Amino acid sequence: MGCSSSGPGPEPGPPGEEPDPDPPAGETITDKELMDLVQETTFKYFWDYAEPNSGLARERSNGSSTTVTTGGSGFGLASFPAAVERGWITRQDAVSRLGKILDFLEEVPTYHGVFSHWYNGSTAQTQPFSEKDDGGDLVETAFLMQGLLINRQYFDGNSTSEQQIRRRITTLWKNVEWTWYQQEGENVLTWHWSPEHNFDINLKITGYNEALIVYVLAASSPTYPIDPQTYHKGWAQDGAIKNGASYYGITLPLGKEKGGPLFFGHYSFIGLNPMGLTDEYANYEDQNVAHSLINYKYCMENPLGYRGYGDDAWGLTASDDPAGYKVHSPTNDTGVITPTAAVSSIPYTPEKSLAAMHYFYEELGDRLWGEYGFRDAYSLQDQWFAESYLAIDQGPIVAMIENHRTGLLWELFMADTEIKNGLKKLGFSSPDI
Repeated sequence: MGCSSSGPGPEPGPPGEEPDPDPPAGETITDKELMDLVQETTFKYFWDYAEPNSGLARERSNGSSTTVTTGGSGFGLASFPAAVERGWITRQDAVSRLGKILDFLEEVPTYHGVFSHWYNGSTAQTQPFSEKDDGGDLVETAFLMQGLLINRQYFDGNSTSEQQIRRRITTLWKNVEWTWYQQEGENVLTWHWSPEHNFDINLKITGYNEALIVYVLAASSPTYPIDPQTYHKGWAQDGAIKNGASYYGITLPLGKEKGGPLFFGHYSFIGLNPMGLTDEYANYEDQNVAHSLINYKYCMENPLGYRGYGDDAWGLTASDDPAGYKVHSPTNDTGVITPTAAVSSIPYTPEKSLAAMHYFYEELGDRLWGEYGFRDAYSLQDQWFAESYLAIDQGPIVAMIENHRTGLLWELFMADTEIKNGLKKLGFSSPDI
């Protein structure tokens, strides 16, 4: 059996054999078997463990059962087409679940078409992320829209239900007022706005980080598009996003010292295909490969001498930590390895990512592996294994393994005519456009 629906939506049909969770004694699970197992098991977080009323992803497995996450849900939604193609759920299951999700998204308060970071799944009301973050979150909205547009492209059938899915996604997409978040015409987008606190947080979305997709979507909008100057001056800071330094003999085109946390190479590239994608600042395939390799080589060098780092045990990104939640990177290393970091980098470092996946599964076993795949993080230095799963870490695992294997999500997103036009407007070139 595939993922059985204990949450919202219909009971999935029998899509085929469920992968054996334990390799036979003395045998090693193959790469294909492992990728099958990791993808399907991790997808259950978004299917079986979805919040029942909304159908959206719970923020985390060890927190409030009613808190749903906008961006994390977008990552999970992006893999619905993969779930159908791989037989974990039926096409009609996916359409039904999408209908439930859209019912919720059409009900919740939005802020000039922009969704909040969190909602209460039971009440469909905004749940503040922090004291002043009680309104629209443009970055989380972009992650959600990326997932929805992938589904709009995939569910292209003539049935009434699929036509309605496309129409409803289009309405939500058109409602996002990207230009409102320019604060009356500034050449930069701002992360948050709320009716109570206006733009008081005043966090500008400037690169290089996880938010490239925000500017791509904002330029692609059919209703509230930004102009190219906002991308070049706001995101790229007139070229200040460039790095060009060498770390471990690897040149890093963009961003901060040693690349920062690995989610920079994942969140925007769930749908946006970096392979062969270029603009005047970088080749984004080169950027993501370099970023991943620098992170890997840092863990190999292990300058702080943490126990458990090595050739098949690497990957620093934001995750739970013995001290709470931290953004781990080569410049903020606490001895915590996060499986999503190496696993979701598989399109960029396939052999090294697969080696890590085998290690996490075969060597760390039940200490790290559970009902929804790899738990969030671990530290052999502290003999600590997280009990948690986080939507924003589980989602990229399913999506990026699929992009490595088939390119499906990249193909769907890059086929969107509005996205093609937005990328061209910003000066991007790619084999896909």
